[in-house]
Amino acid sequence: MRLISSGLVTLSLVSLALATGCVERRVVYVPTPAPAPAQPAPAPAQPAPQAPPAQAEVPPPPPNAVVSAQAPPAPQVEVVPVAPGTEYVWAPGYWSVGVGGGWVWIGGHYVVRPHPHAVWVGGHWLRRGHGYVWVGGHWG
Repeated sequence: MRLISSGLVTLSLVSLALATGCVERRVVYVPTPAPAPAQPAPAPAQPAPQAPPAQAEVPPPPPNAVVSAQAPPAPQVEVVPVAPGTEYVWAPGYWSVGVGGGWVWIGGHYVVRPHPHAVWVGGHWLRRGHGYVWVGGHWG
């Protein structure tokens, strides 16, 4: 009888460990490959007169935009815990500019979906002119 009760206790402890979230998932961000270059157009027989190169104007960012002159560091690897429920989705962490101008990692967290089929589109840093502008995440 003692052997059966110790086996039940062991089984209970293993079940408890599995049910309380001892599962880890590693999130690794992989950059998307660059698109293939298009076929070049055939060269004209005579060169056309060249106009001076125009400076591409970059529109200024919105007044409340987060802008940095330096590129953000590579994203950190996060251990994603088990979701607290089916209505939750993981919003991954990201780099933000801190008070002194240095980079600060904002860790990922679970958020509740606004409706059952909502998909979180994470924010990213966009190269603009000579700097980087933060484009915040949104529900898609």
